Amino acid sequence: MAAALSTCDIAAIVEEVRRFRGWSQGELARAVGYSQSWVSRVVNGQQSLTVDQVRDLATRLGIPLHQLRFGGAGEPDEGDPTRRREFGKAAAVTALTLPLSAAAAPVPAAQAEIHEETAPTLRAITGGQRRMDAAAPARDLARGAIAHVDLAGLTLERARNTPFAADVAAAASEAAGFAAWLHADMGDAGSARSYYRIAVERARRARSRLLDVYMLGSLAAFEIDADDPALGLSLAHEAGRRLGAGAHPTATAWLACVRAQGQAGLGRTAEADREIALAERCVDRPDNAHPPWPWVFAFEPAKVAGYRALVNVRLKRPGPARRAFAEAFSGTRPGAKQGAVLQVEMARAHAHAGDADEAFRLAGEALTTGARLRSERVVDRVRRFRKEYRGPRARAADRLDAQLTAVLTGGPSSLV
Repeated sequence: MAAALSTCDIAAIVEEVRRFRGWSQGELARAVGYSQSWVSRVVNGQQSLTVDQVRDLATRLGIPLHQLRFGGAGEPDEGDPTRRREFGKAAAVTALTLPLSAAAAPVPAAQAEIHEETAPTLRAITGGQRRMDAAAPARDLARGAIAHVDLAGLTLERARNTPFAADVAAAASEAAGFAAWLHADMGDAGSARSYYRIAVERARRARSRLLDVYMLGSLAAFEIDADDPALGLSLAHEAGRRLGAGAHPTATAWLACVRAQGQAGLGRTAEADREIALAERCVDRPDNAHPPWPWVFAFEPAKVAGYRALVNVRLKRPGPARRAFAEAFSGTRPGAKQGAVLQVEMARAHAHAGDADEAFRLAGEALTTGARLRSERVVDRVRRFRKEYRGPRARAADRLDAQLTAVLTGGPSSLV
């Protein structure tokens, strides 16, 4: 044990404690409320301990928390396991070498169902739903997504007093965020806002600053897209305050792009350009190669170009908008729904430049996609484009009117 302590060998410490008590791995697992597979990974050196796990072990084994020397500036305040483990590694040495109580507190049956695979399982369900969203109507996915939000919420309540509560809260936040996205695509703004609020609240329960920022920024982008740039910009500024200085460049760049859209929506050209310039500097940094969770893909120059294009459309600068769209589409093409949304914005840029035929052609293609995937968000954007068009009457406009009539009345479709 002395040798294990001197090298901070957690696996050896856990194994020695188990042997001293005369417990099997199963008995130790039942005493502390973890699965036997978790105990086995600890003993085999395959499982690091978090601060929450150390606290929970101490409580279940009757170890006074004040003896663990918790608190102070050295304790992380986020739910990021990679950061908490460094602190938890040192704290675990103290916790696991103290004498164990003869009888551990019983673990409630509902809590015993929560284990290290619970959060990954919830996240896998959300991930599968997201992949289906690329080619399936949001309305077809919504019922399952809502049920998953409810399941994640119930699981979070059962996980409240377990060491896995933060990870489950993060998974529950992701589920709510996806449900919000689906309802936005369905044109149900009220439900979208409700699910975004749930996502933000659960992100805070997860104590994950980046997830909190991501969900709050997503709500900001939604409000800007819903033609309330002032509210969206206010939310984006609040997300920026929570993000703080020195954050990962992916997070900083994405949030700057959201703010740029809000500034453009308010007609603030200089402020919008400054935000895009900030995003461009961030994505060019060498430490931007690996995005932090919850961002899955790198926030690269092509994505910033897409936001620059949207900003220029809002500011009615067709030349820069079309050049930015060309740059954005030179890389990986977006999914069908998002691609249709961008096509409508490209249509606006061409309309501003006086190219009505190309504008209506793009809007018609977007409407075809929106009708096929039953995306109210895409259909509504096409409707707004047609309503806002003030250029000369064109034959292409008549075709788009016929398409819109077919979609909105459910009559014979001219979309195929």
